[in-house]
Amino acid sequence: MSQLVFVFGTLKEGFPNFATNRGARVAGDFMTIDRYPLYLVGERFSPWLIDAVGEGERVVGQVFAVDEAALAAMDELERITEPDGYRRVMLEVEALQNGRGTGRRVHTYIKPREQFAGSDARLGPLREYTREHAALYRSRDAFGTSR
Repeated sequence: MSQLVFVFGTLKEGFPNFATNRGARVAGDFMTIDRYPLYLVGERFSPWLIDAVGEGERVVGQVFAVDEAALAAMDELERITEPDGYRRVMLEVEALQNGRGTGRRVHTYIKPREQFAGSDARLGPLREYTREHAALYRSRDAFGTSR
């Protein structure tokens, strides 16, 4: 069975971790219905969507239909079982070109608020993670660290 996943950072098409995203892209770009803070965090400049609904910006990203194997690969990349990993949650997004309209519930990866220290933020809050931001990103392997 297919699941919809909203990706806002390195899992986007053409971005550093896209190889892990084996889904079929839903046409267009999407935006969260609610505002969330999106920051580049730490020496790796990792994009973190913080679980602080109502703060930050309405975040722009892409939606993919993924099967269970692809979702499991994303879960592993995002380290959802680790204490300092992301959490997979449901939120609502809408097509960017529609403005306020009918939303759809999708999975996404979010960081619990208690994991975020403002002093670790390198940039943000952002509306969108861009190729310029991705150029700053360093993989976990490059640092030998979990952050």
